[in-house]
Amino acid sequence: MKTRDAVIEVENLCVVFGDHVVLDQFSLNLYAGENLVVLGKSGSGKSVLIKCIIGLLRPDAGRIRVLGQNILDLDVHALDQVRAQVGFLFQSNALYDSMTVRENLEFPLRRHWLQVTQKEVDQMVYEVLESVGLEDTTHMMPAELSGGMRKRIALARTLILKPAIILYDEPTTGLDTITALEIIELIKQVQLRYRTSALVISHDMKLAQTAAERIAVLIDGKCYATGTYAELKASTDPNLRAYFD
Repeated sequence: MKTRDAVIEVENLCVVFGDHVVLDQFSLNLYAGENLVVLGKSGSGKSVLIKCIIGLLRPDAGRIRVLGQNILDLDVHALDQVRAQVGFLFQSNALYDSMTVRENLEFPLRRHWLQVTQKEVDQMVYEVLESVGLEDTTHMMPAELSGGMRKRIALARTLILKPAIILYDEPTTGLDTITALEIIELIKQVQLRYRTSALVISHDMKLAQTAAERIAVLIDGKCYATGTYAELKASTDPNLRAYFD
């Protein structure tokens, strides 16, 4: 079997807040075309990890390579170029309340000064809305959308730049069971349609079971174990049993 290239490499990452060690020699790779779920309890450091990966937080030690670039050595301009290839789905969705759905989707195109015609913009907006099943929402405001619809629009906005990698921050948190299952299925569909690599941080075991090709378990600041859902569920390790029982 051909070995896939790593699109994110995290090596010996350490983050300390005061006397609290959040990440302790944490190491993990995300491979091309993979859906990887990082499981951890609330406050375990999952969000800190994802913020370090996109350069919002600088670690105390360690190395992070994204698409071959050591992001800790990049200046602001070079870091923005890498970020343009990495989509980030915020837990809060982070839609602009004063903008329509269309304006929210067009915002990343304007921010990155892409040279595209209005016809191309229209096609890009339609394509991403179609991919999340919300083609008829272009003129709606975020306040008019349900929680699940806002999540889908936020994902559409992430997809419009055709990122190589998508980082999902607790994508099912706050959603009812049915809507959460729809978002989990959508994450799988996006991977197949756009051939993205995805790193998902979550404590949702259904998401891990359904959408993850591989799971990493974050315990005491370390990457405690990695494997498929079946492999980890079969473990007799009591620390893993607490998640998979």
